[in-house]
Amino acid sequence: MSKKEIAEYGPYQQVADGLTPLERARARMAKHNLMNKGQHMGHRWAIGCVSLEITQRCNLDCTLCYLSESAEAVKDIPIEEIFRRIDQLRAMYGPNTDIQISGGDPTLRKRDELMAIVRYVRDSGMRPSLFTNGIKATRDMLEELVENGLVDVAFHVDLTQERKGYVTEVELNEVRAQYIERARGLPLSIFFNTTVYDGNFHEIPAIVDFMVKNSDVVRLASFQLQADTGRGVLTQRDFMITQQTVAQQIRDGARCDINFDAMDIGHSKCNKYAMTLVANDKVHDVFYDTNYVQKVLQTMDHSMVFDRQSKRQVIENMASWVIKNPTLLPNSLKWLANKTKDMAVDVVKAKGKVNKLSFFIHNFMDACHLEQERVDSCVFMVATAEGPISMCLNNAKRDDYLLKPIPMQVEENTIKFWNPLTGQFHDKMPGKLVVQHTRKTARGRTREKLEAERLAARPTSSSAKAAPAAPANPETAEV
Repeated sequence: MSKKEIAEYGPYQQVADGLTPLERARARMAKHNLMNKGQHMGHRWAIGCVSLEITQRCNLDCTLCYLSESAEAVKDIPIEEIFRRIDQLRAMYGPNTDIQISGGDPTLRKRDELMAIVRYVRDSGMRPSLFTNGIKATRDMLEELVENGLVDVAFHVDLTQERKGYVTEVELNEVRAQYIERARGLPLSIFFNTTVYDGNFHEIPAIVDFMVKNSDVVRLASFQLQADTGRGVLTQRDFMITQQTVAQQIRDGARCDINFDAMDIGHSKCNKYAMTLVANDKVHDVFYDTNYVQKVLQTMDHSMVFDRQSKRQVIENMASWVIKNPTLLPNSLKWLANKTKDMAVDVVKAKGKVNKLSFFIHNFMDACHLEQERVDSCVFMVATAEGPISMCLNNAKRDDYLLKPIPMQVEENTIKFWNPLTGQFHDKMPGKLVVQHTRKTARGRTREKLEAERLAARPTSSSAKAAPAAPANPETAEV
């Protein structure tokens, strides 16, 4: 996409086109001939998930970060605006939509507001997930979040975060283990996110091995390929990092030939998904028979909803599905027989305990190399004041939305404009907003720029004897 095309491609709007959310999604996929037998988008759900960024602030400065360089200077959006966006998402995508409560790190939001947001999502009939680096996600916070309706918690842990004292991903398993214990026993699905770059690509098998050994608690391991976007100081990924090579690393770590091609989650160049069963720390592929898996998918429409907090509900739903689809019974019995034979010894050794562990590969696009077809068929949205927008497209133009005052109704028949840099309301739309960075707000590339300016401004031994120059001000930088 050209710069002009990126600038003109805006968020999706709620339109009176007579279509249901599912039909609208199906039309998006059909536009690029992606509505195949293995496609979830437009068949099982109207959207994969939506990121609801409730703060732009973060307590880490990752070398790979999708946030804007302006992020730390932006105030938290008023909670009334957050609620309005939740209402909009419910209207556009319907019930059971997965809403990622994210940021920045959402745990930096006022605690009572975080609880209210999670509760509002759940009361709206959608599923709230917390996406966090885990630093402030204490046990008591997670317990309170569960009380307010939280369904999932996704911990992001990897070397790009430069956590002090850890130099390998294997060492970071200590952090992952701590987070698992914080959430253990709570009715939550626990996910782990890992950004893949050349510094940890070789350690993917070790990360997967850890997930397998903790599959009694961990339900999903997501691997997000490096993208040149946001404020991160690393740029384009190494040529060896592709969906295919990451999938093979996952297989090596799981010691199982896992099938990532049975189902499509939007565009195949964007996402890869696989499901496995683990017994006795041995991994067994669920999707090994692509033809059967796709036949099953075609019989499961959006009315088939799985409760990730209840294994019993999932089993009951699957049993009900078998009864309602007798034509697939021979194929189902064949699949079950093969899987029983394959897993029998491990199930016995595990005393009947079998866990589900899924793997996801996200292939995000560079901000300057967006593909129209992939943006059109995106299943991962971000909620903005103007409507939901593709995550990759949003990453390419974040400041267009972050640094734009938001019109809000503060009183009956009274609209004022909320200023994201001051947190104040104005009677009229403010002019262009410019961020003046300080050492506190500078992160990523801006931080490196300020450090370089600060070093350049230091007097040399020879110039120190000369008359002092006009004082530099390396503490500010326009964005």
